[in-house]
Amino acid sequence: MTATATRDVVDVHLREMLARRSEANSEFFAHEAERLARLCHLMAERFARGGRLIAFAGAPAARSDARHVAVEFVHPVIVGKRALPALAITGEGGGLADQAESIAREPDVAIAFLDAHEDPQDVARAVALARDRGCLTIAFSELAAEWEFEPPSEDGHIRQELVETLYHVLWELVHVFFDRRGLLAGRDARRVHDPGAASFLYPFLAEHEHELEPIIDDVRRSALMKAEEIGALRAQTLTDNRKALQRAAMALRASFARGGKLLALGNGGSATDAMDVVADFRASAAVGTTWPAIDLTADPGILTAIANDIGIDAIFSRQVIAYGLRGDTLLALSTSGDSRNVIEALGEARRRGLVTIALVGYDGGRVAGEGLADHVVITRSEHIPRIQEAQASAYHALCELVELLPVAAVGDDP
Repeated sequence: MTATATRDVVDVHLREMLARRSEANSEFFAHEAERLARLCHLMAERFARGGRLIAFAGAPAARSDARHVAVEFVHPVIVGKRALPALAITGEGGGLADQAESIAREPDVAIAFLDAHEDPQDVARAVALARDRGCLTIAFSELAAEWEFEPPSEDGHIRQELVETLYHVLWELVHVFFDRRGLLAGRDARRVHDPGAASFLYPFLAEHEHELEPIIDDVRRSALMKAEEIGALRAQTLTDNRKALQRAAMALRASFARGGKLLALGNGGSATDAMDVVADFRASAAVGTTWPAIDLTADPGILTAIANDIGIDAIFSRQVIAYGLRGDTLLALSTSGDSRNVIEALGEARRRGLVTIALVGYDGGRVAGEGLADHVVITRSEHIPRIQEAQASAYHALCELVELLPVAAVGDDP
């Protein structure tokens, strides 16, 4: 395949990816925005009564979402917003239903994630047990949950991206109700509410907290606004970074062809995205290929040993030393592009002859500004949830392009 033909194939594929995502995103949130607003209200009432968010997932890709939603609620990045209790129950701990039996209780909120290729029985049993215990239950497949949201696509990557946006929106907007005591059962109203430093996130919201329906409508419109925002940011990410994505995919495909492997890393929500990257590459293959990949965020023993004995800056670079070989590829995810442990890992990878790919937000931070990775994909936003959602589209594009590009094309000049 010539360089021109390769460019044409990549261009067509990225345009088709974006078109499918734009259509599904618009359809999904137009249909579900009001339900999302009402679910946020019910979740806020549960949290106000001492409930927790419990996320269930069995298969590897689904586990990344369970852990992602948990870290967002526990570690909020919205200025002035409180941490809300959340935990992920995943397949590594044994049967999900058995784990749910020892943990789930009223007034918790249970949210279930299911991979399209896994047996749903254990997840369904966990949902049924949580519902019997009086939990508010949420799912994205037919699992007999009270609140089910079915993404309008058969494409597993698109479904995952829509679900990630949905649970981010739940996390962002649940605070609207939680902060308005008068809208929660058994709570006395205050005269007014000032969203303070977070007001830019809720442009439609008024101060008064004594009428529910106007706030439901405000939150509905805010959810639609966020869906439009991610649609535009996804377009920017896949369009402006077309050449970077093409070159990164070609380099990664060449690495695999030579027997190399992929190492992936990130912090917080980006750590769970690294988990998803690895799960996708290990079992991506539309043509039955399994690509070798290692998640450098996976082992808490290694992470805590390095952090405790050396420091947090070394948690990934030390693993690059242990696992990285010349010709391997390191994929780093960072919303800021400034995370010190990401920068240290990229530096170590370069010294050892690894190909380096970085997905970054904002203006690219130090990673882009100082050219610290061979291939840099910039999602130009300062809103962390939207950055992560668009980065999911970017690494799904890498996964699909690696499958699409023939070995003969990987040496071509893009």
